[in-house]
Formats: sequence, C-alpha cells, structure tokens
Amino acid sequence: MAHDDPKTLVSTDWLASHLKDPDLRVLDGTWFLPGDGRDGRSAYLAAHIPGARFFDIDDISDHRSELPHMAPPVEKFMSRLRAMGVGDGHQVVVYDAHGLFSAARVWWLFRLMGQDNIAVLDGGLPKWQAEGRPVDDMPPVVRDRHMTVRRQNQMVKDVTQVAAASKLGDYEILDARSPGRFRGDDPEPRAGLRSGHIPGSKNVFYRDLLNDDGTMKDADGLRAVLAASGAALDKPAITTCGSGVTAAIINLALERIGKTDHALYDGSWTEWGAFPTVPVATGDK
Repeated sequence: MAHDDPKTLVSTDWLASHLKDPDLRVLDGTWFLPGDGRDGRSAYLAAHIPGARFFDIDDISDHRSELPHMAPPVEKFMSRLRAMGVGDGHQVVVYDAHGLFSAARVWWLFRLMGQDNIAVLDGGLPKWQAEGRPVDDMPPVVRDRHMTVRRQNQMVKDVTQVAAASKLGDYEILDARSPGRFRGDDPEPRAGLRSGHIPGSKNVFYRDLLNDDGTMKDADGLRAVLAASGAALDKPAITTCGSGVTAAIINLALERIGKTDHALYDGSWTEWGAFPTVPVATGDK
C-alpha cells in the first residue's frame, strides 16, 4: 500500500498540497485521557491546522450509555457532522495533538458509519508543527452538507459477542493497552476495574505500532509487531483497549496491511473489567 492513502493514512506533505481543495475537510480529533488535566477543545482553540473543525469524541457519542464515548446513534452522528459542514463528497483528514492517538478512533467511527473517504494524518499536529507548517486559532466558515450514513454493524462488537469469541477462539482478540495493564501488574486508570485481560487475547501495545515521531510504521513493521504478539492473522480480529480509543490504532494498522475483517470492542476494558460475570486472565498469556 502506498504511504498516502486517502482511506487510511496520509502524510503531512499530502495534506499541505491538498489543504485548499474545496472538498477537503480537516478534523481535529484530539482527546486526552482522564487525569491528564487537559481537554481537546481547549487545545484545538489554542492552535489547529487552518480550516480544521473540532471533533469532540466525548460529545459525539451515545450519552444513553454509562460507558465513556460509546459509538453514537446514526442520527446523532449525521446531525453533528452536518452542523460541522462535513458530508457526502468530502475527503476527510483527521489528526490529533499527540501524533497518532485519538484520531484513529474518529477514523473508525467514520468507517462504522459507512464513510470511507477518511484518512488519519500521519504524525498528527506535532509533525505538522515540527515542519513549520501553519496553524491558527480562527474558527472555520461552516456550510451544512448532508451526510448519508449506512452503519456497518460488523465493525463493532459488544460484551456478549466478545465473551463468545474469547470462549470459542474463532476471533483473534488484540488488546492495545500497555503490557503492564495487560498482565494485570499495573492498576487501571479508572477506579473500580479489575486488572488483567480478556482470556485468550493477545497484547499489541499501540505504541509498538508507531515510530518515535508518532508516525505509523510501514507495512513490514506492522506485520512484525503483530507477529511478535502471536496474533493469527488468518482469523478475523476484534480490537480492545481501555475505552475503545487506542484499539482503533490496531484497526488502522490492520487496514494498512490489507486485513479488512476486523471489528472494535466498543466497551473495552471499562466494561469488561467492571462486568462481574466475565472471566479475567493475568500474566503474559
């Protein structure tokens, strides 16, 4: 796969050359972990790529759920994006202030909603700024654009489906959390959760999929990380993490190597770790 792919990942050079395209829409999908003491909207207001709109992961979610930022109802996604001036016929590029972190979650949400003309900016805002490219703090001019949504239900899994996959072994479950959290050695950042991992899952720490500058590794590098985890790529994959954000980095990586049969466990460990009737494994296996 070529580096610049408008359906998965594009470089800062690609974005710079297309920034004034009339049908390009840039989204800032910055999200911070609870306890970071920062919020994405404030970071966006301070500095963003010219013309970017802010995609609020916590707002554009299912507020009927007690779990954080679960995928929103179709109607809410459509209305929020329309109000942002993003719709049919647009090429979307999403980035975040970390490099490559929460932007992948926004990419996955678009794919879940049947919108595939979206790419993550490789290296995100840090790479863009390190190269001396422009940022501003001005709000964009927004014009409504209708969006057609066809939810792709096969791209998301719930706790019942993941429990069945864990028991039957017919999916490869890939956990993006740190090795310490996966093993159960490190406490979870959210209170009240058990420590450990879904039985049968493999640890693919999301940072291992990235280079030091926050860009994603090339296809050979991604395959090497997945192979080192023991993941069997001949099975369909379910990704998971703490709350469904960094799991999407694995989904993006899988798409980059041409593997399309992957889904995301939206509740992730925030749900599994609090669910009293599902088993928890500890250690490396």
